[in-house]
Amino acid sequence: MSSLADKVRIIKQKFDELADELVKPEIVTDQKVYTRLNREYKNLKEVVETGNIYLDTLSNIDYAKEMIAEETDPEMKEMAKLELDDLESSIAKLEEKVKYLLIPKDPEDSKNAILEIRAGAGGDEASIFAGDLFRMYKMYAETMGWKFDVVNTNEGTVGGYKEITIDLAGDNVYGVMKYESGVHRVQRVPATESQGRVHTSAASVAVLPEADEVDFELDLKDVKKDTFRASGAGGQHVNKTESAVRLTHLPTNTVVECQDGRSQIKNYEKALTVLRTRLYEKELAAHNAEISQKRKSLVSTGDRSAKIRTYNYPQGRVTDHRINLTLYDLQNVMDGNIAKIIEALQIAENTEKLKETDL
Repeated sequence: MSSLADKVRIIKQKFDELADELVKPEIVTDQKVYTRLNREYKNLKEVVETGNIYLDTLSNIDYAKEMIAEETDPEMKEMAKLELDDLESSIAKLEEKVKYLLIPKDPEDSKNAILEIRAGAGGDEASIFAGDLFRMYKMYAETMGWKFDVVNTNEGTVGGYKEITIDLAGDNVYGVMKYESGVHRVQRVPATESQGRVHTSAASVAVLPEADEVDFELDLKDVKKDTFRASGAGGQHVNKTESAVRLTHLPTNTVVECQDGRSQIKNYEKALTVLRTRLYEKELAAHNAEISQKRKSLVSTGDRSAKIRTYNYPQGRVTDHRINLTLYDLQNVMDGNIAKIIEALQIAENTEKLKETDL
């Protein structure tokens, strides 16, 4: 019996057990437990669906072999041989797909994400580049059908952003966007450069899995709320009212601001989401550090100080240093066409993970 088939059967059994658990009244009324089990159930669904096809194909192969061995009618035997050829040609692809789906998934992958972009070294040019990255991610989010909601901005003096925070919502957002965390470097002639010299600037990107209330229990007694008038863009109405919100988590002195909406209530809700996510991330960082000691992934270490990508304008190229991928398609990438890069990173990481399994 195939060890891969055994694994599929074990997953099927777990899937069925979860289905039974999710309809129990005591589970349905416990939001924390229900959310955790439902997330696990959804993560196993595709594995089970593909696994069923794989098991059916194995069964049909055995049946076709029996027919070839036992059938006396030449015509029926020939039909069985043709069917066996078709089945055996499809089983290899199915095995690879099942192996891929059985790779342990990060439980955070299915979550929404908080995206933070900060200008780094390079002064005004770094702020402009941070603005370019913001535009790139916004256009990519549109192609993915994600909700892209600006939480807070600190604009640069000549354009772009010193810092900007975005709430991204949609299918598998964190699982896709987590590869963008790190230092992004740009090489180009700045608009402010009169001599035509190429400068190198940088911006850092942080992608955090958005924490639900069931992930991190935030005691509101530990949170100090301040309101103030929004500054920068937003229109006169915003600036005349104290719609901006600043939240301070007193035990950790973690501060979050939200001033991009006109409603103080909405700004408060957004700020609370970011605050909960930042605090949850500290717990998650300790968990990830433990994992990284066991395996050194070249792709998604989560190290925000690591230089991950260079955008070279004179040569029209983008290089991702983690997988030595270079594309001479800079304009398309800056227009949000980053799917090819992200897919290559996903494949590289899954290849690493597959080597560590016994599949």
